Amino acid sequence: MKRIYRLSVLLVYCGFAVACNQNAEAQTDTEAVQEETVTEVEQEPTDPKETEQWEPVPAEIDPVGNNGVPSDAIVLFDGSSLDNWESANDGSAAQWVLNGDGSMTVKDKTGDIQTKQSFGSVQLHLEWRSNPDNKADGQARSNSGVFLQNRYEVQVLDNNENPTYVNGQAGSIYKQSPPLVKAAVPTGEWNTYDIIFRAPEFDADGKKTKSATITVLHNGVLIQDHFEIQGTTEYIGWPKNDAHGKAPIKLQDHQDMSGVSYRNIWVRELD
Repeated sequence: MKRIYRLSVLLVYCGFAVACNQNAEAQTDTEAVQEETVTEVEQEPTDPKETEQWEPVPAEIDPVGNNGVPSDAIVLFDGSSLDNWESANDGSAAQWVLNGDGSMTVKDKTGDIQTKQSFGSVQLHLEWRSNPDNKADGQARSNSGVFLQNRYEVQVLDNNENPTYVNGQAGSIYKQSPPLVKAAVPTGEWNTYDIIFRAPEFDADGKKTKSATITVLHNGVLIQDHFEIQGTTEYIGWPKNDAHGKAPIKLQDHQDMSGVSYRNIWVRELD
């Protein structure tokens, strides 16, 4: 019995030793690979020229060369005409009001207007002003909106001393993302929106493979930080993600005597 016990112990010990030896060899191999990888990573350049990039050389533009607008921007509205805009309903001439101060104002119940040109990813600049004579409450006070690709709305609204749902206030991605902070100027003064929009992507079967993203600065203050847009900004219901390509930029007629005005609209294509 003692011999059998000793033999069993010996066999267990030998098995353990073999296993340990195999583990040690595997660990040694792993450490060797890791050491080799680390050695490759740690070969840091010693000459500054090794980390210099010379090409491709970025295109040179004048940031204010086009009457204060970047020289590579497309001017959508400079106050002189509505030639770059059309009715979003039927493509007829835009009917909004041209003002003597270089702005345009929503003409109530004439419908939304949109750019004649379609866009993908863009940098968009525009300025908007609420109507100081509009004393309505909630969503009825100077309501309009800026729609990227005719689908994704950045809200325009006078919510100074005018509470409303936060994902519907000025600077929100409508019904999806409240602004990080409220950065509006007093009612009747000019606000600026600077928007960086990256268009969504779809595969050949029409399935969305990459969501749109948007960054918004309101009067120079970051209020939307690379927000991933869930889909269309619906008034009722869930966001939709039907496949689409480039599409117009649209400005909204809320059809309730909003009186919102716009000026100095330009865009840079990022595609």
